[in-house]
Amino acid sequence: MASPLFLCILLIICSYGAYIVAGAAPHGFVVVSTSSLFQPKDVCSTSTVTPRPDRAVVPLVHRHGPCAPSQSTIKTSFAQALHRSRARADYIMSRATTQEEDGKVSIPAHLGDSVGSLEYVVKLGLGTPAVEQVVLMDTGSDLSWVQCKPCNSSDCYPQKDPLFDPSKSSTYAPIRCDSALCKTLQSDRFGNGCTSNGTQCGYRVEYGGGSKTTGVYSNDALTLAPDVVINNFHFGCGYHQGGPNDKYDGLLGLGGSPESLPVQTSKLYGGAFSYCLPSVSSGAGFLALGAPSNTSGFRFTPMTRFMHETTFYLVRLTGISVGGKQLSIPRKVFEGGMIIDCGNILTHLPDTAYGELKSAFRAAMAAYPLLPHKYDTCYNFTGYSNVTVPRVALTFSGGVTVDLDVPNGVLLDDCLAFTDSGPDDYVGIIGNVNQRSLEMLYDVGGGRLGFRAGAC
Repeated sequence: MASPLFLCILLIICSYGAYIVAGAAPHGFVVVSTSSLFQPKDVCSTSTVTPRPDRAVVPLVHRHGPCAPSQSTIKTSFAQALHRSRARADYIMSRATTQEEDGKVSIPAHLGDSVGSLEYVVKLGLGTPAVEQVVLMDTGSDLSWVQCKPCNSSDCYPQKDPLFDPSKSSTYAPIRCDSALCKTLQSDRFGNGCTSNGTQCGYRVEYGGGSKTTGVYSNDALTLAPDVVINNFHFGCGYHQGGPNDKYDGLLGLGGSPESLPVQTSKLYGGAFSYCLPSVSSGAGFLALGAPSNTSGFRFTPMTRFMHETTFYLVRLTGISVGGKQLSIPRKVFEGGMIIDCGNILTHLPDTAYGELKSAFRAAMAAYPLLPHKYDTCYNFTGYSNVTVPRVALTFSGGVTVDLDVPNGVLLDDCLAFTDSGPDDYVGIIGNVNQRSLEMLYDVGGGRLGFRAGAC
């Protein structure tokens, strides 16, 4: 018979997930100190990627983290994240629904509250000589843009850096309205007719909630690193902006349409790109164009496009586990696929999958009190020095299982970083919280998405 001292030291609560074993977590769980839970470090760490001649690497940081070039004054609560994520998800879902009017297909030309949901920024150089620009990055957008001079306070939102002045760049040129590039732009929902007496190509993107950008579609040199310059990069030179863009200089589009950075640089880098999104507390990640020469550290799942939309990247989820236990979810629930979206904060799952995940996660966290408000699964960790959090793993087609980072890939503001997307077999979305610390390799030419753990 075990001694009372042993029983005092070894306490096991054998419910599904409430485990305390002398301060250690059982298999499938991680003990997390609440003293550092989700709190940004004061010191900025550096990117862990090694530059290579076959890849262009740019530092990437969370806009609320210690490495942000300008500290954001707008902190995102879980309530705000949920609202923005749902607004963005609604827009993405609307892209799948076209309406035929007079024999023509009409596609919505706005992006919900997507700018408000963007969380990660990169620093680039634009023009000759290169002028630093800090831009939000987005796999759900194609057209890149920055605010341009002249633009007064009523036409542009305030930003920390000086406006880009195209007149001071020796390589800047507006794209002509009668060019093939402009005709492509007009057919891809971003066209805004002609400007400057019909000679220059106009663009327009509406983001909803009052956010928009309009201006001149342009060419200039884009500097990704001191020795990596993309000549004749096509972007929007914005002269009329509005909305909550939080002092950043513009946006970098990483979608799959012709206007995006990966497609424009496909002859140089094969259309492949990758990134690692850091958690708020971990400092810097990276954005890289081109695939690494050695991909042995990655696990790959097939990747396709979302229906008729070239912008979005789609993968197939086949299962979910919590605390090392596979959930009982029929595969047909996931038949709509999952869009990988670095611009959406939360992950959106079909109803059945989300219900199973929520129930299992709550059972695994039964030792901690739920907050009594309308958001499904949020916890009050007040008074706890440590919390034991279950691992959550996503399994994709091809048998690829990805363990999410704990806690920063699973929890946001002490809440489960998932929500529902709608009926079963409806398309879902893998948000940026789940992607944290993973290198996500978009091998577009190879039709596959790679995952590499612990990359930043």
